[in-house]
Amino acid sequence: MNNSDSHSMTRSAIIVAGGSGSRMKSDRPKQFLELLGKPVLMYTLEAFHRFDSSMELIVVLPSEQIPFWEQLCLNHHFVLRHRVVPGGDTRFQSVKNGLSALSDCDMVAIHDGVRPLVSQTTINDCFTVAEKQGAAIPVLSVVESLREGTMEKSVPVDRSRYFSVQTPQVFHSSTLLKAYEQAYDPLFTDDASVAESAGVRVHLVEGNRENIKITHPVDLRIAEFFLSLPGRK
Repeated sequence: MNNSDSHSMTRSAIIVAGGSGSRMKSDRPKQFLELLGKPVLMYTLEAFHRFDSSMELIVVLPSEQIPFWEQLCLNHHFVLRHRVVPGGDTRFQSVKNGLSALSDCDMVAIHDGVRPLVSQTTINDCFTVAEKQGAAIPVLSVVESLREGTMEKSVPVDRSRYFSVQTPQVFHSSTLLKAYEQAYDPLFTDDASVAESAGVRVHLVEGNRENIKITHPVDLRIAEFFLSLPGRK
């Protein structure tokens, strides 16, 4: 799905990749771990380029990881055009750094670098709804039972009232830039929470189940399975 010629609004994507390899039991940051012979982050960038080849792509990485990423790009002959920006101490600051590097554009998506399995449909739906409504994020209904409390004392809650949140989170760029002028708050867990704190109404769209955030070793195996399916590489 290449939508570069089917719309009038210009788009950018900021790919935030600030993770370490601690929960993966690896010395290599998880965005650089290989899936079927290629680093996770490359699949993520390719997903957005496939959706809109004219889209500006900005990767936010910890400054100490940038030389390693550049070497990976050379080693893998990865020539997809993108810009690299050093991140900050928090995700909030990293996104803010990415926004400061944006060229003029109408729409901007913020996406986790370790979500390489985002579908073209999810990207399209988020941009389509955000273009009309101002802001859109992908969510999934919760399928497991939920409890609230501690390991010592908890109560069941109504799972139909809850959603799990994914990325890309898409906004009119002017709206998100203004929202990120706020002071940092530890309650900001994603871009939607930053935008809502600034008075922006965020609309929900259906995400895709395989759009997992690669965090644990089993997630790599799951991602390899999906990427090995016909038409997914």
